[in-house]
This record gives sequence, structure tokens and C-alpha cells, in this order.
Amino acid sequence: MARSQKLILASGSPRRLELLDQAGIAPDRLMPMDLDETPQRSEHPRSLARRLSREKAEAALAQTRTDPAWKDAHILAADTVVAVGRRILPKAEQIDEASNALYLLSGRNHRVFTGICLVTPDHTIRQKIVETRVRFKRLSRVEIESYLASGEWRGKAGGYAIQGRAGSFVVKLVGSYSNVVGLPLYETVALLTGEGYDVHYKWLEG
Repeated sequence: MARSQKLILASGSPRRLELLDQAGIAPDRLMPMDLDETPQRSEHPRSLARRLSREKAEAALAQTRTDPAWKDAHILAADTVVAVGRRILPKAEQIDEASNALYLLSGRNHRVFTGICLVTPDHTIRQKIVETRVRFKRLSRVEIESYLASGEWRGKAGGYAIQGRAGSFVVKLVGSYSNVVGLPLYETVALLTGEGYDVHYKWLEG
């Protein structure tokens, strides 16, 4: 594809931006979408990730579709959900939320779902759900309190950031590591490539 291609990332997440940069992809515009992320009654974690990623992508499309500067852009959105069984853990904003999540995750398996949604220039919608299974060690009170004091948990699904100190809590991980960080790189690159976005041309620039 010509170098005039454009990519909008419907997210303000520094982690997703860093992951895209790792893959040599630089969005041309960041559009964080402020949506109500409250799960619907009896909503499955996988379904929540799928719904929210699509809603974010559609919201970005609604804001750009009348702007000729972005009419040929691809729009990428994502949402990450952490769950124990069917119980969805919040994106922790308060320390009590993070504390409760860490005590729940201690010594247990949990699953991380990320929904990715791509809107193509002709407004076709493509979606993918990626699941990673993670097991935490049994956490001591000191470990939990020390982690809470670090502040790394703030704004993170499940109250932890695997790319930080919480990486030392992980006993086992099955699936995509980048998915737990917030954006499964293999699946994202495959989705973009499959819809005509040239993810490699910037690699040639060094």
C-alpha cells in the first residue's frame, strides 16, 4: 500500500502505543474513546471485550467519517478484560479495587481477554478475541501492600501490570504475553496486514 496510508488508534493507552511501536507501527492519530465500560448483566468476559472494542472503533468512525482527511484511514481499537471464571475484575482506579483484585488473583488461575477491532477504509469491521491464561503465585500480605504502594496498578485491568513488578507474580502464562500487556501483537499485525495495511514499510526506514 502507498505510504499515504493512515492509522487511527482509538485508545490513549501508552502501553498499546508502545506495543505498536515495538512492531514498527506508528498511528497517525490517537483518539481515546470515553465510553461506559460497565459490564451488562450476566455478560461474559469474552463478550465484554468484543463489545467494548467494537464500540470504541465505531465511536472513532462516527467522529471521523465526515472528515475527508481521514476517509481512507484504518481505525484500530482494543479492550482488555481480566476475569476469574466469569467474574470480571475492574480497571482499578481506587486502591481498594486493586487490593481486592490482587487478593482474589493470589494463587489462582485467571484469564485475560483482549478484543481488537479494525475498521477498514470502506468501513468493513473485522474483530478478533485473544485469550491468555495466567497463574499467580500465592501472594503474601507484604507483597500485596508493597505492590499497592508502587502505584503500578492504577488504571490497569485486574489491578496489575505484567510488564512491571507484577511480572514477578506470574508462575505460568499460556498464550500471548503482549495480550496481557494490552494488545496481542501477532493477531493485531495479522489483522492489519489482512486488510491491506502495510505494516512493514517503516521497517525499511530503519
